[in-house]
Amino acid sequence: MTELLKNKVALITGGNSGIGKAISIRAASEGAKIVIGARDEKTGKETVDYILSKGGEAFFIKADMSDPKQIDSLFEKTIEKYGEVDLACNNSATGGPQLPIHEIDSDIWNHMMSVNLTAPFLCMKHEIQHMLSKGGGSIVNMSSANGLIGTKGFTTYTANKHGLNGLTKSAALDYADKGIRINAVCPGGVETPMFNQTYGKNSEAWKKARDFHPIKQLGTPESIAGLVTFLWSDASSYVTGSCLSIDGALTAQ
Repeated sequence: MTELLKNKVALITGGNSGIGKAISIRAASEGAKIVIGARDEKTGKETVDYILSKGGEAFFIKADMSDPKQIDSLFEKTIEKYGEVDLACNNSATGGPQLPIHEIDSDIWNHMMSVNLTAPFLCMKHEIQHMLSKGGGSIVNMSSANGLIGTKGFTTYTANKHGLNGLTKSAALDYADKGIRINAVCPGGVETPMFNQTYGKNSEAWKKARDFHPIKQLGTPESIAGLVTFLWSDASSYVTGSCLSIDGALTAQ
């Protein structure tokens, strides 16, 4: 395999599980030095060990994305370890109960907002500052098809992801002439632990969610990782400010 990301330092929040894990593994196979920032130390170290066993380079930093101080520490430790950040994927996210607005507790709203929108904003502040100092870089925000359409019962999550897409587009304009490309990836249903927990693996609700995609199947974490790798690589040098759907034609309906 070609090494599209050779010697680049790539930071992935939530890089220990699901889509983030697949991104970490794929980027390492393309020659990147991987930094995983996540809460779960066990799965984080397991992912690092897997990458090391395949001859890659990876480093885990325990970080809760709902805590701004831990986000600061994540970047301090990354710079201490590698001295720079070339690539970033702001991937950490949390789900919530499927409720109409009048039944959503404000604590749930605030927590989901802190992880799904405020954390990417805070991460981008660090990422962009470091990329400005070295003359460029590529940032991918992990959004969702929910960031492109409305979805019944997912008011808070949908609002978070619409906000993330807006943040992505505006930031891309701010730094378009400074060598920093910023894009968002908007997956449909992807078979991850979070998806299976939300719908119940192989339940009727799970099958209905799968079959709502015209392709009649769910995406894989590896398919999303392929798109992120492309957006990080020089092959996508003309792509910035885009919110790219990868959803089995879900949003084409």
